[in-house]
Amino acid sequence: MYERASRKMLGVLVCLLILFFVMLFRSKKSYPPGPFRLPILGGTWRFWFNMSRDNLLQMEKEYGNVFTMWVGPIPMIMLSGFQSVKEGLVNHSEAFADRLVTPLVKALTKEKGIMFSNGHTWKEQRKFGIVTMRKLGLGKKGVEHQIQEEAQQLIETFARAKREPLDPSLHIRKAVSNVICALAFGYRFSVDDEEFLKLTKAFHVILTYITSPWHGFYEMAPRLFNYLPGPHQKVFSSRAVVDSFIRKEIQKHKAQGSLHDPQDYIDFYLLQMRKAKSDPNSTYDEENLAQSIFDLFIAGSDTTFSTLQWALLLMANHPDVQEKVYKEMEDVLGSSPLCTHQDVKKLPYTNAVIHEILRSQYILIIGIPRQSVKDENILGFPIPKGTIVVPDIASVLLDPKQWATPQEFNPNHFLDKGGNFVTREAFLPFGAGARICLGKQLAEIELFIFFTSLLRSFTFQPPEGVKEINTEPSIGLTVHPHPYKVCAVPRSNAY
Repeated sequence: MYERASRKMLGVLVCLLILFFVMLFRSKKSYPPGPFRLPILGGTWRFWFNMSRDNLLQMEKEYGNVFTMWVGPIPMIMLSGFQSVKEGLVNHSEAFADRLVTPLVKALTKEKGIMFSNGHTWKEQRKFGIVTMRKLGLGKKGVEHQIQEEAQQLIETFARAKREPLDPSLHIRKAVSNVICALAFGYRFSVDDEEFLKLTKAFHVILTYITSPWHGFYEMAPRLFNYLPGPHQKVFSSRAVVDSFIRKEIQKHKAQGSLHDPQDYIDFYLLQMRKAKSDPNSTYDEENLAQSIFDLFIAGSDTTFSTLQWALLLMANHPDVQEKVYKEMEDVLGSSPLCTHQDVKKLPYTNAVIHEILRSQYILIIGIPRQSVKDENILGFPIPKGTIVVPDIASVLLDPKQWATPQEFNPNHFLDKGGNFVTREAFLPFGAGARICLGKQLAEIELFIFFTSLLRSFTFQPPEGVKEINTEPSIGLTVHPHPYKVCAVPRSNAY
């Protein structure tokens, strides 16, 4: 009896395996090649022991610039290298304009705001965001003054360390977050303010979880995990803290009634809500406002924070580059106070160094996934409507066909033989096409002012006894340096 049941079970298993391989053979006809697809796991076994950029580049060599990574039963089309990413994000921009909305993304954003909304909501919210950022002074003295103020606070914090080794990460995170606060709420916080510390801690919890393996488990079984304890519950409570903080700010702004003279993102949004009140198709409401502010923090703080972490690390490890940047600033700017973004045109080498930091230390392991809104064809491969498409931006920034020494930190990538700054078409750290980063210009201004202000004030060195700070990245969804300490040696007696 037992043997007969065992034979039946074995027969069922064999039939299921045959069915799986038949389906696998059929699906291969519809999608580009890729890693061998296992039952349940798909092609993710390729990342078990090596979740790295090198592994992704190796897959590009094996399968080509367009390949399929099966995540369980779900096909994910990877676009690798400059030509394929350009084809997807620029030449077919509208076809891949939708964001992939996973269960966790849906739980955190309700598909509102700018970053993870789609369709009419996304178009309306993004258009408003672009227009309002301009009104708030991107590229003008208004926002630069806020960034300069934060840069000065950062300089004073580093000076108090009195040349002793310090971990710059917390101080940089607070400074960058305060820039977003000034744009969103109209004022900055004291770095020791309890509400501000609660807010930055909550964002840190959310971002840490998103970049951890636990995130993947939640995506596989969200309904089950919603009833279980675990780090995801801490994420949801942190999200509630952020939401409560933002909504209090919205209510404050409504009570102040300053819409006749809007000063920040919330003011402009509340004014737009009033104007669009009679439009039945309007998406301007407090839900979208609160989520848009959340998006500004997520997209505008962690990325700039990570890049500035890499910037100080690389300068400490490349003293020759650091001295050349300082000499250029001294020769061109002399004794003038903090730089403005207009000075970027006068400082080609400094500009090249900042661009090379962004290129060599791209802060995402790949790009943010898209979803095709219609049937499309990329480099001869059919991409059915609804397919997940992932542009591997890192592969573009490391493409050997585009960069002379892609694996090295080399500011000459952005300089001609005469030492003039040159733009590069393959420089895409902010993405491209319809979903190009909304905060691109803000990030560029922040990086330039923070970087130049710090390097005019200090020489950054590894701690005594450390020959070189570790440059191996800590990889999750985002790519940070491992925690490190650096010595900020004042350039003058002022500090």
